[in-house]
Amino acid sequence: MIRILYQILRTGIKTEPVDLPADTDIREIGAELKAIIDRHFNGSLTIRQVDAGSCNGCELEIHAMNNVFYNCEQYGIHFTASPRFADMLLVTGPVSRNMEIALKRTYNSTPAPKLVAAVGDCGRDGGIFGKSYASLGGIHEVIPVDAVIPGCPPSPADLLGGILKLLKNKQ
Repeated sequence: MIRILYQILRTGIKTEPVDLPADTDIREIGAELKAIIDRHFNGSLTIRQVDAGSCNGCELEIHAMNNVFYNCEQYGIHFTASPRFADMLLVTGPVSRNMEIALKRTYNSTPAPKLVAAVGDCGRDGGIFGKSYASLGGIHEVIPVDAVIPGCPPSPADLLGGILKLLKNKQ
């Protein structure tokens, strides 16, 4: 053990400092988000993310929204596994025929007043998948949508901005 500690002391720190994102817009969006969430949601906006048949590009960006760079939890945004505790649904992908019933059940299980955001081009209108034998198209074909966050996939900053715009419109 002493040998390992000696090697650590001799080697020193080899990691590089982490650079924060250059977007100052993110900090401004975050400050506005935090103020609205504190005022209307008692400091915590709980989101249930639903994959309705996407390619997982939007999910990767939603996960990135939780990483140390964007850290959506500092603004009061939390994710839940149950729609019964959610204030908002974040739905990705075109709705596949196999997910239609599950999406409706999730929507019906979310307590009112509920917010729904369709994420990505596929969530908006079906994207490259469109309407077909396996796809119903956009989220609005199955459940009511309050806002659309466009992009293929939208960046974490776009996601935070879209959530902010939705909350501002619903005030």
